[in-house]
Amino acid sequence: MPPAKDVVYYSRRKSTTPPHKAGWAVYMAACFFGGSTTILSSVTCRTIVYVDGFNLYYGAVRGSPHKWLDLQRYFRRLRNNDQIAQIYYFTALIAGATRPNQETYLRALDTLPVVTVVLGRFKDRWVQCNVRDCCYSGSRWFPKPEEKRTDVSIGIQMLDDAYRGRCDTMVLVSGDSDLVPAVSRVKTRFPDMSIVVYVPTRNPVRGAAVELRSAADKHRDLPLQLLRHCQFPPTVADGAGGVIQKPADW
Repeated sequence: MPPAKDVVYYSRRKSTTPPHKAGWAVYMAACFFGGSTTILSSVTCRTIVYVDGFNLYYGAVRGSPHKWLDLQRYFRRLRNNDQIAQIYYFTALIAGATRPNQETYLRALDTLPVVTVVLGRFKDRWVQCNVRDCCYSGSRWFPKPEEKRTDVSIGIQMLDDAYRGRCDTMVLVSGDSDLVPAVSRVKTRFPDMSIVVYVPTRNPVRGAAVELRSAADKHRDLPLQLLRHCQFPPTVADGAGGVIQKPADW
């Protein structure tokens, strides 16, 4: 697998300058509501999307036939009146038999112009077995892999983008309460920034995410019905004369 693209700061479309004074209220209303009305359709909001990869996987696509998800197509349809300047996909390489599938998917994402993959890592944490009826006579301690860096990476990226003035709307795809401090700090420093949280969930309990939803300006469940309409084709050109095949068991 080729290395994931480094985190870069760019937009493939020239940033638009918000209207001033009288037009400012109209501009912000368009950003906040997604520019859904006819009168606001000519106003374009610069939007950056931050995807918590494992939250998306376990909350929305695991066990479904929709793992081969084209993030660029999905978010352009979901936020069809926004200018999607960047989509950050935060994940870590797993171990085990399904890692080749993950690597194949990351290669496919790497072909998308506005998608940047940001890799964290797994680190083993030693935990004690507390099963009372366990008959194992060996050590009661065993390693449990934990994903590291993702929450911190998302928070730092959001703050960096806000301070650099790279967007007007931030779309956060996660239900993780560890991201509340980052969202709150962006809102404190940049009160005009619109932050929208989409919680990926098929389970009402898992999808409650009360703290994160409360910290954002707007929140919704991630629309699952849109997933099947935004899949990569079975074969994706890799940009170097080769092709990337959808995993057979997906």
